[in-house]
Amino acid sequence: MKFLKKDVSRRQFIGSALALAAASAVPSFIRGAYKPTQRDSLQVWTCGGLSEAFLDINQTYEMKTGHNIQYTGAFAGAIGKSLMAEKSQTEMFGARGLALAKNMRKKGISLKFEPLCFTDYVIVTPKGNPKGIRDLQDMTEPGVRVMLPLGASPPGSESVKGIMKLSGTTEGIMRNMTANRACVISMMCELVEGEGDVSIVEKRLITHDRFKDRIDWMPIPGQFVPPAPLTFTMNTMKYVKDPVLAADYVEFVRSSEGQQILENHGFTSVHSPRGLDLIERFGVKDV
Repeated sequence: MKFLKKDVSRRQFIGSALALAAASAVPSFIRGAYKPTQRDSLQVWTCGGLSEAFLDINQTYEMKTGHNIQYTGAFAGAIGKSLMAEKSQTEMFGARGLALAKNMRKKGISLKFEPLCFTDYVIVTPKGNPKGIRDLQDMTEPGVRVMLPLGASPPGSESVKGIMKLSGTTEGIMRNMTANRACVISMMCELVEGEGDVSIVEKRLITHDRFKDRIDWMPIPGQFVPPAPLTFTMNTMKYVKDPVLAADYVEFVRSSEGQQILENHGFTSVHSPRGLDLIERFGVKDV
């Protein structure tokens, strides 16, 4: 795959390596990565989907404050399980899914949480949209080559299945599926190279330098997107050593500057009209 080999930057390669390592052996990977925090530093973990955004957030925060952020981004499900089982620990955790945040609070593993951001899903095609795809129904038309990441771990794969179910397009889209991938990045590279006509992915992927100028995309109506995987929360864990520093970090991440960085990476700000609506609709509140 020439595009994949040619266009992977060092930063993207590191992120991919972290994700692969986490997916194969997460508890030992996390424990191996843990180091006691130095003075004036904060240990932050997030699920892997937030990694690119948080590399920028952390760099900006460090430049503004002089504090040190010890950051790890890895497979969300495994990190959550490891933290819930108290096999690993971190001071701050950017978690995917409201249920996980509430369960950590209930168990006393986290002290509090705040809404962090939301994700969304889009239809994506190679640049120029050769098949003229306009919506989910078009993905069911004869001759359309559909590529899907159904082999990926939840919540990504389950969200795509949910979108097809809610839109009533499961049978038609599955009939047209020519590629079922476990790695959404590799799948996007194949799509860009013209090996497929269309896919369904998280909106964050259209902001990647490797894809943003090589694809077209269309939004998916909100009523077709399952609510469970959309929410991200920032959790202050019971292991936090400097609560004042932790609160300052959360304030920055949720500030207009921090939220703009997240929006630049394809996420929905908690201060946007859609973000405020989802907070109320899903009850993203620490109660």
